[in-house]
Amino acid sequence: MKRAFKILGLLFLVLLLAVLASLVWYRSASQPKIEGQLKLPGLQSPVDVVRDAEGIPHIYAQSTHDAWFALGVLHAQDRLWQMEMNRRIAAGRVAEVLGQDAVGTDRFLRTLGVRRNAEAIERKLSPDTHAVLEAYAAGVNASQANRSGPLPPEFLLTRAPAPEPWQPADSLAWQTMMAWDLGGNWTQELLRMRLSQRFSLAQVNELMPPYPGDPVLRTQDYTGLYRDLAGTTRQLTRVSAIAPPSPVEGMGSNNWVVSGERSTSGKPLLANDPHLSLSAPALWYFAHLSAPGLDVIGATLPGIPGVVLGHNKRIAWGFTNTAPDVQDLYIERINPADANQYQTPDGWAAFATRTETIKVKGKPDVSMTVRESRHGPVITGALPLVDRAPVDAQKNVISMAWTALRPDDMTFQAGLRISQAQDWNGFLTAARDFHSPQQNMVYADVDGNIGFVAPGRVPVRAPDNDLKGLAPAPGWDRRYDWNGFIPFDELPRQFNPASHRVVTANQKIIPPDYPHFLTSEWSLPYRADRIASLLDATPKHDMQSFSDIQRDVVSLAAQELLPVLRSTEPRSTQARLALAALASWNGTMDMDRMEPLVFNAWMREVSRDLFQEKLGEPLMKDFWDQRNVHQPMVNILKNVGERGQWCRGSEGNGTPRTCAELLSGALEAALGKLSRSYGTDMARWRWGDAHAAHSGHRPFSNVPALAPLFDLRVPVPGDTYTVNVGRYSLRDEAEPFASRHGPSLRALYDLSNLENSVFIHSTGESGNVFSPWYRNFSQRWAEGKYLPMKTVRADVMKTTGARVLQLTP
Repeated sequence: MKRAFKILGLLFLVLLLAVLASLVWYRSASQPKIEGQLKLPGLQSPVDVVRDAEGIPHIYAQSTHDAWFALGVLHAQDRLWQMEMNRRIAAGRVAEVLGQDAVGTDRFLRTLGVRRNAEAIERKLSPDTHAVLEAYAAGVNASQANRSGPLPPEFLLTRAPAPEPWQPADSLAWQTMMAWDLGGNWTQELLRMRLSQRFSLAQVNELMPPYPGDPVLRTQDYTGLYRDLAGTTRQLTRVSAIAPPSPVEGMGSNNWVVSGERSTSGKPLLANDPHLSLSAPALWYFAHLSAPGLDVIGATLPGIPGVVLGHNKRIAWGFTNTAPDVQDLYIERINPADANQYQTPDGWAAFATRTETIKVKGKPDVSMTVRESRHGPVITGALPLVDRAPVDAQKNVISMAWTALRPDDMTFQAGLRISQAQDWNGFLTAARDFHSPQQNMVYADVDGNIGFVAPGRVPVRAPDNDLKGLAPAPGWDRRYDWNGFIPFDELPRQFNPASHRVVTANQKIIPPDYPHFLTSEWSLPYRADRIASLLDATPKHDMQSFSDIQRDVVSLAAQELLPVLRSTEPRSTQARLALAALASWNGTMDMDRMEPLVFNAWMREVSRDLFQEKLGEPLMKDFWDQRNVHQPMVNILKNVGERGQWCRGSEGNGTPRTCAELLSGALEAALGKLSRSYGTDMARWRWGDAHAAHSGHRPFSNVPALAPLFDLRVPVPGDTYTVNVGRYSLRDEAEPFASRHGPSLRALYDLSNLENSVFIHSTGESGNVFSPWYRNFSQRWAEGKYLPMKTVRADVMKTTGARVLQLTP
């Protein structure tokens, strides 16, 4: 018996050693080749790829074809799983890899037809643009065809097949998905539709108020219309649950630029930090491409050839999201005599239809019929109706019009040309074709000019459109149709303004007399106001002062509410101590302070207590987001005399509640929850302990056993409304203050010497969890540090650990 146990023990040890040896081998073998030579058919001439010590590649090619080919090689080397997931999302093919749980999102994206539209866009591109896409795809495919090691670990863990050959339409489809991330307002239309089931129009306008200082947008009273569409509303709500997320407060960006009049060097300075969902690996991939007629460095998107944000030898540029109203929902009335027809201003018309087949891992295929009206895809058809659906849901469907779903969208082509522009006129010429999503672009050049333009297709709505895109419109009524788009020359623009500066942070960018409607749902102006005040506080700026602004964590949102909160009557010793701490706090969201934690936990409870009872649990679940609750909460607490009815409810003893009592009760509730999570000693509480930036992996962030390995977490300062953004989700009960949206990258550009420019993003260049470059940026990003943007080869080679890979035909 003892002998048998010894043999079993020995076998177990051998097996364990074999597993460990396999892991050690795999960790090394799954890394890309980064030194020596790599032969790749399809190149025209040799290309040198110099990686600096941080893994950032610098491509030195003898033709633009080879430069884009090499970028495809590098994206495939470092971000293959990310690219595979991105194209599967856009094509509605995730269920092939992840199974039944992904069918809903696939159904929605097949309904939108993003991949089909990308194929149509490809056919309309100029020959030179198409050549870039072809060269890039050839590089991706050559990298895969000549891979010597195993696929990244995600392929093994999900048992996904090896990637299919990359195609130009895959790149264009992901470009459209970026527009989805930044250009949607349809969920706000749905929210108004749902609120109309319970509230008057005046109450809806209080729950979803206009931009600060703006009057309520005049519309018809649409609440009666939607109360007759309860079933249709529920169907649309079900569909919204399977759709990819739409923009939220904090998913914006900051950018600003000053002329030489406001800098110590006498040349412009430009700053940019886009705020997007944090992911592991990061959304961005840094690269430098150098070839005859091309020399550009900055942020690329894996799967897409092009530098989206960065600089060339003469100009620098940065984007923030304008967030115009470019999506409208339409109620399409079904012909009672023929379910294949819907009502138009000219009578009944047939839906355009197609059949989509979704392959599901381990399950039978799912077949669905997609319908399109004259406005766009019928999105309520993304899910079948529930059994015994209300009559109105059988008589009506909802379609979506969206500017990005057009076969003549030339945004990708515009992006390529922007990165190669040499002056303001060339920049504007390129921007004319930038269609979706509309962006606030700031510009600077080495000659000392600065500028701003907001290109993009924004629908023109008729003067008698009395819904203004705020809520779903009757599709059979012509007055709600779009009448073309705002002409490019009438979009917001500035060049060398008298103020010598431009600031955009998703705030309202148009003056009161601007003749066109862009949106009524601008992001709140806290960040923009703070940036402007910091710029004005210093007569002459340099790279350090710009860095200080990007790292600023003073919350004007907190400062606006603190005077009201400080008068709260404490109900406990702990509450008295908390109020004493807040009395001298200026709203700075530092990681090592307790006041930010108390304030944010308190406001979370206040927002819940204000709205949950009145909205009801299902509606509150979707309404409870800072985008929706912050401004009405501020309006209520600062105007109790006019809006105190929102505070009314019942205390635990059944006594009607005032706003003052609501604040006292919410503070006690917040302190109780914090004590349970962080202990009863308030002096030991720290914002950073609760407020970590969480970069989630797709899909392993949702797998408890794998998330600790693939996800990245690092404590960060800030809140949703600070310049250094750290947005959290009110709905997240497990980690209510974890920041899942933030500065996806930061960049500073010095036009007196572009070699002084710096950047950083949130993770690292590699998407392979076993790579030293998977998380090497993370801590420095959290600390507000930067990496140099060097383009001169000799300077890149001087960095410790620089390595050269020569790609040869």
